[in-house]
Amino acid sequence: MNSPIKRTALACLLMFGLLMVNINILQGVRAEGLRSDARNIRNYYERYAIDRGRITAGNQVLAESVDTGRTSEFRFQRKYPKGPIYAPVTGYFSPESESAIESSEDSLLDGSSPSLLLRRGIDLFTNKATKGASVEVTILPEAQEAAYNALRSSGKRGAVVALDPTTGAILAMVSLPTFDPNKVSVPNKGDAFGEAAKLEKDENQPLLNRALNQTYPPGSTFKVVTAAAFLEDDSSRDGQTVVDAPQRLDLPNTTDDLPNSGGAACGTGRVPLVYALERSCNTPFGKIGMDLGYDKMQEQAAKFGVGGDPLQVPMSVAQSNFGEQEDQAALAQASIGQRSNRTTPLQMAMIAAGIANNGVVMKPYLVNKIVDSENGQIETADPEELSEAISEDTSRKLRDMMVSVVQNGTATAAQISGIDVGGKTGTAETADGRPPHAWFISFAPAEAPKIAVAVIVESGSAGTDASGGHTAAPIAKAVMEAVLR
Repeated sequence: MNSPIKRTALACLLMFGLLMVNINILQGVRAEGLRSDARNIRNYYERYAIDRGRITAGNQVLAESVDTGRTSEFRFQRKYPKGPIYAPVTGYFSPESESAIESSEDSLLDGSSPSLLLRRGIDLFTNKATKGASVEVTILPEAQEAAYNALRSSGKRGAVVALDPTTGAILAMVSLPTFDPNKVSVPNKGDAFGEAAKLEKDENQPLLNRALNQTYPPGSTFKVVTAAAFLEDDSSRDGQTVVDAPQRLDLPNTTDDLPNSGGAACGTGRVPLVYALERSCNTPFGKIGMDLGYDKMQEQAAKFGVGGDPLQVPMSVAQSNFGEQEDQAALAQASIGQRSNRTTPLQMAMIAAGIANNGVVMKPYLVNKIVDSENGQIETADPEELSEAISEDTSRKLRDMMVSVVQNGTATAAQISGIDVGGKTGTAETADGRPPHAWFISFAPAEAPKIAVAVIVESGSAGTDASGGHTAAPIAKAVMEAVLR
């Protein structure tokens, strides 16, 4: 190779090397500064140049893009008319991220989905501006707002989920404390990021969707699963089958016996199963769990969806779990919802819905239909069976028992005049010295259920004496009445 070619090659290599150094400096060292440079935000403006589709529920608009009238910069801004109430459903649309429905359906809302290719082609041909598709969710506004108002009173923290037992449609999904997506969705990065940072630092976690993404010990609401396993194990059993109910249950390999709540007796020591459920006695269900064994208990829980494949509604759902196999003492505690088992409020609503729906658990879903900017249908919900958790016969027996809990037991606060309500209370112990969580699951009307509800009021937010019957049941009642009345 002659000298001129060598010099040229070396010059090219040097320039290539300098180019690589410059690229790494730009992308690594100076990236953040360039992103915030006012001269370099064309892509940022493009994010707000699209008329995103609406998110609706019934006849209400939950989220929409409002034309600011500016032909440059931030043309459209996202608005949420009742932001805090529906925040767990809609999520937010901020300068660089989205959440909940705004995230899971983003490509449809902004019009970039392949499903909208034909619509975009027509709009291009007719010289119309691109518009996103609209998403209609399954939420019933009257149920959502009743749940929000009932849970919000007295500053309670927790979650409410309501389902249509026959389809799996989510009728209400509330999580408190909540946030205002309008404040996180402003185009100004400084304001949006400042609000988001404040919410993320809040120890009460307002950005957390407790209905889907937080698991809790289910407490005595889990006794319906133990009762289901007991009834499924022998079809001759029913609510009148007599079971052992000692004042304290002797647990093997430990000096810590299992008492009933407050150390109280459960009847005469042998009681009908329905009585044990009405009074929410611990010892009968602890003994039933030990007698059935871990495999049967875990299998029954799995049939309701506990520990199964992760759910998407379309947002991802935290996985509920019955817990690992330990000893018999641990199994007795797990059988009353007080060991290592953890469930989401959505999962407990699914259990109530499965019992109500003749034993069939439907897959929960939140999106009812999607239409393009000219109201042409893109997608529509197709209800899908998740599992057959229990037989129709067991379902009938368990429904009757849960109706008796509301009529004669710990859940009288959930009674609705002229309507048979089925339910189960739960008071779940937490860490030593901390108040319990208050749970309630229910369905109504018992003869042809239209709604199943799960409520959790978190530890301490309703006082130190919170219980499922006094604290959570009235909230569920308010939601059921909003739908049934």
